[in-house]
Amino acid sequence: MPFANLKVPAETLTPGSKQKLIDAVTDAYAAVYGERARATTLVLVEEVPEGGWGLGGTVLTAEMLGRS
Repeated sequence: MPFANLKVPAETLTPGSKQKLIDAVTDAYAAVYGERARATTLVLVEEVPEGGWGLGGTVLTAEMLGRS
């Protein structure tokens, strides 16, 4: 079963945007593995809360991510 785990900043995607991501990742797996993989492709979109991101030892904030 193909599996993708996408982590995104919390509250940055609409339900429609999440659906687009899920569709695009599923399509990509099906393009590589064939249509047989579509029905078993699992895509998990995880929303990471404020302060849950770090880059180079620095905690990233919404402001730093351009979301304030």
